[in-house]
Amino acid sequence: MCMDRLVTIRSSRYGLDIGLDPDADMELLLGALDGKFRDASRFFKNAKMALSFSGRRLSRSEEDEILKIIERNTQIDVVCIVEQEDDGGLAYRSIVEQAEAGALKDDGVFYRGTLGRRQVLESDTDLVILGDVEPDAKAVAKGSIVIMGSLYGSVHAGSDGNRSAFIAALFLQPKELRIGDIEANRHIIYQESLSIPGPKIAVVDGSRIYLDPLVD
Repeated sequence: MCMDRLVTIRSSRYGLDIGLDPDADMELLLGALDGKFRDASRFFKNAKMALSFSGRRLSRSEEDEILKIIERNTQIDVVCIVEQEDDGGLAYRSIVEQAEAGALKDDGVFYRGTLGRRQVLESDTDLVILGDVEPDAKAVAKGSIVIMGSLYGSVHAGSDGNRSAFIAALFLQPKELRIGDIEANRHIIYQESLSIPGPKIAVVDGSRIYLDPLVD
């Protein structure tokens, strides 16, 4: 079996897609991947990238093994893992750009999974949620909050009074939305959300919270 065909690595400015043979043994794939990243380590110095997988569906532990290989062999900073079928690619690109620009702090918290009923997640820095925030869930952060999914519950960014924080989500219909000491009017946010297609970002302008498209 040709080792070069077991694993393919495709990169762009904003992301890295790892293609994996669907029929090969996982240990064989991990070995091939380790060799490819070791050989290509000089091409990925201090890069912030979104990561996606194609060819086969991976378990959480298998994804973790691949992340360990990347960390061991390269200086890539994996900003998030993108589901291959997700059509929000521009949103992920925007998040990577903000990370490159330092808009999201290096010590920000990444939470992988959906916030379910009555769950509360708090962070002293920026917060990135790789999943949805359901209606009875709540996310609170002293920094900005980015939701790589749908927002139906309650969010409070800039909880220490920071009005320069923002809230971004692929789909935004919150039960409650606050930035700093300002609470958004739920009905206005709902109407603005309907008028803006695609991913959205909530920011403070003056004494009010407004929604804008996350990407142009």
